[in-house]
Parts: sequence; structure tokens; C-alpha cells
Amino acid sequence: MLRSPFATFVGVCAIAMIAGCQPEIEGPTLEEAPPASYDGIETRLLDDDLVNFRAQMTGVSTRAILDAYARCAAAQYTLIRGYAFARHVRTSITEEGGVWVADAVYTISPELPRGLQTLEAEVVAADCAEQGIPSV
Repeated sequence: MLRSPFATFVGVCAIAMIAGCQPEIEGPTLEEAPPASYDGIETRLLDDDLVNFRAQMTGVSTRAILDAYARCAAAQYTLIRGYAFARHVRTSITEEGGVWVADAVYTISPELPRGLQTLEAEVVAADCAEQGIPSV
């Protein structure tokens, strides 16, 4: 089907008008944003093998970065306690005023625990160090 030059012109004008209505994105772009800041981890032993980690960051670009920070803390803490494995129980992530907090719970054990979200503490801690993610 052939379109008339006028119909093409009208279509192009409509697209240009719609594009002009798009809101501008305010604030710094990802390239201009300050780098993520690892602001600390609070560790609480809930039971002999159950540990709560509250990891805080600012400048987070993805939730995965904050989750990795909590995972690295869990791996290092597992090694400090003399254990080899941890199992992720849950993580809740909140953000308020640019400050992100991961509230994570892990079980720690000397033997590989049952479950799908287990980690070998030594391997994870080494990976965290390689990536420059601080731990406990």
C-alpha cells in the first residue's frame, strides 16, 4: 500500500510532537552518579546457627549490589565462626532518602545444609575480595 507524501509528513510530525512531550529525566545520569558507598554492616546472632545481617549502602544502582554486600558479610562471618557453609533464609531491601538497607538472615553450618540457596563461604569470600566488596 502506498502512502501519500502528506500522510507520511503528518505521521512524522505526530511522532515529533509526542517525543517533545516526554518528560526530561532530572538528576545525574548513571555515569554522573557518585559511586556506591558501603556504609557498614550490623551483625546479630539470633540463635547458635542463625544470623541477621543489616547491610547499608548509598549510591546503589541495583538491588543486586546491596544483596551481594549482605552475602559477602554472611560468607566472612561464617568463616570467622569456623564454619564452611551458609544458607540464605531471606532478604528484605528498603530504601529511604537514597540510603538502602538489606536485612538478611542466613543459617551457618560446618556441613553443606539442605536447600537451594546455599553458599560455600570460602569461595564466596574470595569472590567478594576479588570484586572489592567489603565484608565483616
